[in-house]
Amino acid sequence: MDPRTFPLRMEYTVDWTIPCISPQPRKIGSQSIAIAYEAYLPLFDLVTISTATDNFSNANKLGEGGFGPVYKGKLLDGQEIGVKRLSKNSLQGVDELKNEIISISKLQHNNLVRLLGCCIQGEEKMLIYEYMSNKSLDSFIFDQTRRSLLDWQKRFNIILGIARGLLYLHQDSRLRIIHRDLKASNILLDRDMNPKISDFGMARIFGGDQVEASTSRVVGTYGYMSPEYAIDGHFSIKSDVFSFGVLVLEIVTGQKNRGFYHPNHQLNLLGHAWRLWNEDKALELIDESMSDSFLATEVLRCIHVALLCVQQRVDDRPTMSTVVLMLGSESAMVPTPQQPGFFTERYHMNPNSAETLSCCCFIIGLWLLPVAVSHDSDLVVVFSAPDLGEFIPMESEKFVSMESETKGS
Repeated sequence: MDPRTFPLRMEYTVDWTIPCISPQPRKIGSQSIAIAYEAYLPLFDLVTISTATDNFSNANKLGEGGFGPVYKGKLLDGQEIGVKRLSKNSLQGVDELKNEIISISKLQHNNLVRLLGCCIQGEEKMLIYEYMSNKSLDSFIFDQTRRSLLDWQKRFNIILGIARGLLYLHQDSRLRIIHRDLKASNILLDRDMNPKISDFGMARIFGGDQVEASTSRVVGTYGYMSPEYAIDGHFSIKSDVFSFGVLVLEIVTGQKNRGFYHPNHQLNLLGHAWRLWNEDKALELIDESMSDSFLATEVLRCIHVALLCVQQRVDDRPTMSTVVLMLGSESAMVPTPQQPGFFTERYHMNPNSAETLSCCCFIIGLWLLPVAVSHDSDLVVVFSAPDLGEFIPMESEKFVSMESETKGS
């Protein structure tokens, strides 16, 4: 049966015990994944996806993340798709897959990537998305050649689109969702350069009046994580707001916060922006590739709002509804930003020496934070997140771990 013929009114259910399409639930380790016949999302069979991607050929491979490789595909009717295929060696697993399905299947917004269906067959676990022809934002703003294709108007529209998508997640959808891994590589661009937030594997759904939660282990990406989350494991909508502020500064400057270098000081991008702002030289942050295409008042407002978003204290940061208002209205009052979090330069270490998953320690002030660094130097499992005082991130990029959480309201 063509998966696209499933009625749209079907209620979607993901459970570990209900019968699936095969006679017996499929087992993945000690757990079973089962999807009901009458699923809200279509179930694609493996043959269909394998054919669409030319048997997952390297020519169709778009990239690879913590979840696994991502492929471009084309269905028999000509529809282009993006396929996220869970790697067998991934530190992320079936829980993240289930989490992403549950999170995004209930969401509909122009600035969120649309999940078309899934494929769970044997050992294969895949998510099927609408295809974004311009790939991810980082492939533009951090590329010396392609960055010139993004003039200021395009960048400003991307900033506004991300803000609206995040506002929908936090406030306007049926669920309150904390993304927890907002970054340039998780912003996809369609053919018209409209931004769409993607990758909800690390997201958390808040119900009722819940506004925050705590975890003993942290997930996210270095350079985008808020201080209270990286240090204490506390996350809320303000954690995403911090990540958004970092992202705005990266869009304006064309520079990465993580690994930012300036010959005159040891500050990262946040610290550099904060320093120039206080010296009334904020326009020096602008990506040189934009030439004179920018409107100075818009650029300054974006930098101003970004600095509000990355403030050290959680309560000082605006909500996304306030951010959208400030970005969209020149008459909106914009308060003076206070010191940002994580604005000092990180120490350096070389994680590439790890041939396999191995243990090491991050030196944070007078504390040692034990972690395990994977062979690809990108994924890090954090064993604990104590109260460490000031935190200086290291070179490795991502925390990934299974969590135990306590929730608050």
